[in-house]
Amino acid sequence: MRHSTRIAVGPVQFRVGSDWAEPIAGLERLYAAYPQDDARPADATVRLFAARPWRRWLRPSVHIGGDFIVPDALPLPLSMGLLAAEMGMNLQVALGWRRHMLLHASAVAKHGRAIIMSGESGSGKSTLAALLGEDGWRLMGDEFTLIDPASGDAFAFPRAVSLKNQAIAEVAGRVDPSRLGPLLAGTPKGDIRHLIPRADAIAAMHEPARPALLLFPRFGGEAAIEPMGEGEAFVRLTEASTNYVALGEAGFAALTRLVRETPAFGVSYPDSATGMALVEQLWAEAVR
Repeated sequence: MRHSTRIAVGPVQFRVGSDWAEPIAGLERLYAAYPQDDARPADATVRLFAARPWRRWLRPSVHIGGDFIVPDALPLPLSMGLLAAEMGMNLQVALGWRRHMLLHASAVAKHGRAIIMSGESGSGKSTLAALLGEDGWRLMGDEFTLIDPASGDAFAFPRAVSLKNQAIAEVAGRVDPSRLGPLLAGTPKGDIRHLIPRADAIAAMHEPARPALLLFPRFGGEAAIEPMGEGEAFVRLTEASTNYVALGEAGFAALTRLVRETPAFGVSYPDSATGMALVEQLWAEAVR
């Protein structure tokens, strides 16, 4: 492709190619502090391309391709090329990664132990992880948490955090503006702005952490903590895993071990400050 870059996020080495320079330039700014190893073979390939040659210049339209594709996915305008690149990176991991069990979950860590937060879009898990990552925790990721089937440890995937809508202003007020990407307004998911993780989170992205808590946050309503049984946690996490079925027996064993060894709770909260306080409360009880 005309323009390309390589990016390493956690254990995944990406090769991203594009018909346009702008998405690559945006990625290289977001991931400038990440390790570079151009000699290492790529684990996942992303292609951003025009379906027709003239679409490079006339109403440019970005299609997402690579090792794995979603045939019916709609293209994005070039103004959202950075979003297309990020979506492509996530797609390749979701559909192709087999070395770990993937959970669609955010995670933070402290003292070698991790809190894993899983929930549907809008549950607030990414915002909570981003805010905790600015308040004494190591951000492990906001999109995927990787569980080692052999050891049960959690591994980080600290890509740039995708902040959405109201979360943008809330996080922007706490960080240096240089750590924020451009505002992408009016995307299919609303307004989006990416947050570059702290330098210490990037430096420690290869360090595993032992799962200490499984949380299922729910933004809205009164503050509440509800213990969750192993069966319900297991079912929710099978729904949150993109490769549980593909891993077969290894996936079943890894997930069974995770829910048996890790206390699980549903957490409801009306605002981020309350959510963070509830997480800290559960953490203090878990590590006593």
